[in-house]
Amino acid sequence: MAVIGQDISQAKRILDAGELVAISTETVYGLAGNALNPVAVALIFETKNRPSFDPLIIHVPSLLIAENYVSEIPKPLRRLAEHFWPGPLTLLLPRKNKIPDIVTSGLDRVAVRVPDHRLTLELLSQLDFPLAAPSANPFGYISPTSPQHVDAQLGEKISYILDGGKCKVGLESTIVGMEGDEIVVYRLGGLEISEIESLVGEVKVKSHSSSNPQAPGLLESHYAPTKPFILGDLNDLISAYQSRGVNYAVLSLSQTFSSLPAEKQIALSVNADLKEAATHLFSAMRALDQSNAAVILAELMPEEGLGKAINDRLKRAATKG
Repeated sequence: MAVIGQDISQAKRILDAGELVAISTETVYGLAGNALNPVAVALIFETKNRPSFDPLIIHVPSLLIAENYVSEIPKPLRRLAEHFWPGPLTLLLPRKNKIPDIVTSGLDRVAVRVPDHRLTLELLSQLDFPLAAPSANPFGYISPTSPQHVDAQLGEKISYILDGGKCKVGLESTIVGMEGDEIVVYRLGGLEISEIESLVGEVKVKSHSSSNPQAPGLLESHYAPTKPFILGDLNDLISAYQSRGVNYAVLSLSQTFSSLPAEKQIALSVNADLKEAATHLFSAMRALDQSNAAVILAELMPEEGLGKAINDRLKRAATKG
């Protein structure tokens, strides 16, 4: 099982090495890794057995540090941050390019918050990167609010749990962003709507509040390229589209095709490493979508480990009918 303790230096060493640590916050315990390291972020998904690339929240020690990772903080959201950070408020903000695609599921905004917990704030202040940290539990299970909960669920998969005692809020953070001039609550959480409205006026609450820090119902359109995206056996697909004279590009796990120019094909991992494939998926899809190909041909990954998560997104992106 994992070591449970309050050694910030040990937690820092593990995180610096690209591994994961469970961290205490005021909301729930988070499974944390270097948000700027795509491989560490992929390890979060694998460790949680998370079935899809749900965007992750990044944790920073202050509003000033948050500005290193976002391109803009609209005035109403800045007002909320100044009042409620540290605290159970997550802001959805336009991201800078230094935030990897895997953190945001390829979306243009990143979810950011400053947790209200002394130990974790001290740890964050000693790191030169933010922490991506969804709840420290296997997907679909109850969120952990004590180190013992984390140890029981993930103790065999991680080495260290930063023990901050029981979480004082016990609900995930409230997620807030803007659509045009409208302030939108995407997830109800530990910060009450009335408190938010007392500062910025009336807000819109999405009727289907989600743990996904983005507008519900928009997932599929964000994952789908603008070009037709066809899933199947690549050899069969290439033969069919080649015979029809269609200009195509190929997305594979590890295969390469000598008949196709390098700019028209991307292998997600030459070693068929699904962790590496996960880190490259969204950027690869975007690159092929920006090529002059008329159609993108792709294959499903092995149904194991992160392959299941990759396949979920491939199927969502696939052209229907």
